[in-house]
Amino acid sequence: MVVKEREFCKYITTKRSDSDDLKSCIFETVEKLLDNNTDVHRPGMLLGKIQSGKTRAFIGVIALAFDNGYDIAIILTKGTKVLARQTYERLRKDFYEFYQADKVEICDIMHLPQNYTGYELRKKLIIVVKKETNNMRRIITALVETYPDLSQRKLLIIDDEADYASIGFHMNRNEGVIEINKIAEQINDLRGKIASYDFLQVTATPYSLYLQPDELITEQRDRIFKPVRPAFTVLLPIYKGYIGGEYYFGESQDEDSSAFYIYQSVPRDELDVLKGNRRLGRADRRSFRLEEVLESPRIQILRKALITFIVGACVRRIQQEKQGEIVKKYSFIVHTESSKASHAWQEEIIIKIKELLRQSVLNNQSQKLLNNLIRESYSDISRSVKLIKGFLPSFEEVAEKVRWILKEDCLMITKVNSEREAEELLDEGGQLRLRAPLNIFIGGQILDRGLTIENLIGFYYGRRPQKQQDTVLQHSRMYGNRSKKDLGVTRFYTDPAIYDAMKRIYEFDIALREAFEKGAQEAGVAFIHMDPFNRVVPCSPNKILLSTTTTLKPFKRLLPIGFQTNYKTNIKNFLKAVDKTIEGLLPSTKKREPFLINIDIAKSIIDNIAGMFSEYGLPWDVKAFKASMEYLSENTDEPTMKGKVWCLVLTDRKTSRLKRDGSYSDAPDTTQTERVIAKQTAIDIPMVMFFRQNGLKEQGWMGSPFWWPVLVVPKNTKTVIYSSNLIDVQPEVVPA
Repeated sequence: MVVKEREFCKYITTKRSDSDDLKSCIFETVEKLLDNNTDVHRPGMLLGKIQSGKTRAFIGVIALAFDNGYDIAIILTKGTKVLARQTYERLRKDFYEFYQADKVEICDIMHLPQNYTGYELRKKLIIVVKKETNNMRRIITALVETYPDLSQRKLLIIDDEADYASIGFHMNRNEGVIEINKIAEQINDLRGKIASYDFLQVTATPYSLYLQPDELITEQRDRIFKPVRPAFTVLLPIYKGYIGGEYYFGESQDEDSSAFYIYQSVPRDELDVLKGNRRLGRADRRSFRLEEVLESPRIQILRKALITFIVGACVRRIQQEKQGEIVKKYSFIVHTESSKASHAWQEEIIIKIKELLRQSVLNNQSQKLLNNLIRESYSDISRSVKLIKGFLPSFEEVAEKVRWILKEDCLMITKVNSEREAEELLDEGGQLRLRAPLNIFIGGQILDRGLTIENLIGFYYGRRPQKQQDTVLQHSRMYGNRSKKDLGVTRFYTDPAIYDAMKRIYEFDIALREAFEKGAQEAGVAFIHMDPFNRVVPCSPNKILLSTTTTLKPFKRLLPIGFQTNYKTNIKNFLKAVDKTIEGLLPSTKKREPFLINIDIAKSIIDNIAGMFSEYGLPWDVKAFKASMEYLSENTDEPTMKGKVWCLVLTDRKTSRLKRDGSYSDAPDTTQTERVIAKQTAIDIPMVMFFRQNGLKEQGWMGSPFWWPVLVVPKNTKTVIYSSNLIDVQPEVVPA
């Protein structure tokens, strides 16, 4: 169907100066909505990235839909008043002229008048509905009972953050079965009571929507709930200046990028201190004293993070002052726990840090300690500022500005752990208002998806991802429109396990997006798992448990990171076995060159290497490592190579367990040598490299040699998603 741009879309996109790419996306979405007759079973999908302008895009879709025969738009927002208000304010801003001209009516369902006149009901109508039980009941009542004529007009339902509630299940503890969440049921009911409508889901994390069975899921209480699989997917273009996972988890491996310095490792013990004691509401004084916040090793990284935030903001403000630019306000987030007691304890710690720093300036005390703290952060910031070729103020200038910030009380600390508190902090645009030059926000879920926080240059994160990978990805508030100069002073703090999990989520996200660009994830991604007989076999994508995925792409490296070796006596037999096997495999000459070995031998070596690792440190998914190696070896188009892998052996290696910055070493192989060899060799089958480390105590190990394996995915590989665990989909059980 030909889509025509009339008054609504043309005016709004011109007013906003939308790019040609965004306008093309808006047109494509409406065209597909009209052509596909999306319904309860097959909605449309607008797939963007986190903080990538999805709200701007779907407002454009509403405007163009109004130009092409739609009368009503219902926007389902995440279940918080903050996001509902933010969405409402954005609509009022973009449709302001039409609202003033009596052509569009905009309201929140909680304030929908009960006495609309016929004149008002003939306008275009936009209703914002929070995905919450009472709100959902109200919109159903409004359409069915209060204004039944509305349900007969052409509607567009937009489910923002679609994965948040559209597909949701919970365990009924009393009956021992998994049931559909109430919100999901209500959305299902709403869609069933409208005569003519289209349904568009908008999200950055669509996995719970795509990874579903095609068949009916379950039947309960005479109500059939059918799976929601997109009829089409439109990818939202990335705007100039967008910073996302590629910067934090891709470029961060490049020493020539400012992203190399963005991640800072947080010990799990520190996160435990910040969690506090459930009974005391704070940490035990035997392990941490509040009055020692400027020197205690128990919160070393938090202290550094806060001071680096102050220093980084001062660097940017000095740059802006000298270049005659508007001097900006900056923000920092602490999001480690959902407990309000933990937030209160964290607020107490951070206020104490600020108080003691300020005292040292006002009373001219502890100047040496303050200078050392500033210098440490200045040294850290200076490395990334130089990489982006930014102007670096002198240490003296920055230190003076830091003292001024502290002396003049320009640092605001705000605890945000309720909707009321968040609402009070919103500006006229529905965003968190930055009241002071520097702002620190402490909170949990309320700082979650959808909430925009401007000029964010510090993010201290501690929420452990388990099964809810979509949610974890949405916590990435550091994504979005970030200036290159701000990136030079931006830092992301979390523990290595969380960072590794977020990196895996990012890789999974990229793999599926690439598949969507080719038409469908089934056509572009192979989903595999290990069956009960230890065979690597294909599996349906709807069975994958997202928390156990490994993404394989050409030349990707898989290796254990953050592990610790076992005691020398416990390692002895495993080490002897690997040494003997590898010695028997090595060619008599050319010992530093790749050679072929059978996959079964490679798997046996990996099993013995796994026996050298202790239970302490980060776990290594040995099963995923071996399954990936086997799959890549067997699924090659080169028949003479099936069942084999390339092997490279290096000995007398001296890699330390930790890097200089305190993070775990992740490169027993060198970029200039071994990785070059791997890329030249691993074309049709994978390469596994075995590095015999000396494992000295002064290098952070347990004083015994050990082997460190690295698997390199071959060049000619289609993207593969391997899952260590699957959801058991049976008629009476709904996938969680």
